[in-house]
Amino acid sequence: MSLTLVSADFDAGGSIPAIHTCDGTDTSPALSWSGAPPGTKSFALIVDDPDAPDPAAPQMTWVHWVLYNIPVSAASLPASIRGTDLPPGTRTGLNDWKKNAYGGPCPPTGRHRYVHKLYALDVVLPDLGNPTKTDLEKAMQGHVLMQGELIGTYQKK
Repeated sequence: MSLTLVSADFDAGGSIPAIHTCDGTDTSPALSWSGAPPGTKSFALIVDDPDAPDPAAPQMTWVHWVLYNIPVSAASLPASIRGTDLPPGTRTGLNDWKKNAYGGPCPPTGRHRYVHKLYALDVVLPDLGNPTKTDLEKAMQGHVLMQGELIGTYQKK
């Protein structure tokens, strides 16, 4: 059994459409998942770019989206979802633009990888305020039942 994360907007390893980037409307792609293990109480989602600022010489991982307490009853997030439309109970964290929202690919140079990581958790986490990726990862320690991953790429025009 595995936690599978897919997008109707791009194939695994494929190019993320420009509409979901700073070259377009900067809206989130559609995501859906299946295969959550028994005992899953919530999901968390982290989207980041391990190739920042230059894939030829990466220096940091840039965080694009942080979500947690996605209800176990949810199996997808539609494209272009806004914070107010997230499944009930879902909480947002801070991306590296210091916003509680999706921030799409906007690489300064080269083709970057964007790693979408979905975590099945055995708890509903307490309110973490405005957690960063690091804060969320710390809160999830010991509670991750399974992880699914989807990688898309993008290079600015």
